[in-house]
Amino acid sequence: MKQSNHFVVLAFAVLLFGSGHSSAIDNKANITQQPTIKADANQNAVKSGVAAKHKHTAPIKLVDINSASKAELMKLPGIGATEADKIIAGRPFGTKEWLVTNNIVPGITYQALKHKIECKITKKDFDKIKAQAVNKSKK
Repeated sequence: MKQSNHFVVLAFAVLLFGSGHSSAIDNKANITQQPTIKADANQNAVKSGVAAKHKHTAPIKLVDINSASKAELMKLPGIGATEADKIIAGRPFGTKEWLVTNNIVPGITYQALKHKIECKITKKDFDKIKAQAVNKSKK
């Protein structure tokens, strides 16, 4: 007898929950359609605003410190004729950080220009750097 009572209560709960849940889905479907249209319009406005902001930015052309001319180097912030000559004399560089570690430019100047430079290394440059390292280790 107890099992049949539990079965009746369980069946009643399932029917009650099922009918309430389906009506909630119907109501929710009607409510969410209107704000979705507004959200789409707002998203389009935001996307066009973002596109307008980024439309004017041109890619930055990085200056290679291993191959740039003196004139190109002097266009960089904090680099004058003296620093440009030091960079050219100190080539090849293994990384752009070598400008600071080899005392070519001060750290504060490097911070201002590190996003505007790159350091491309050719095989010839790599062999020269390797030979310099071997010579230093022999001394």
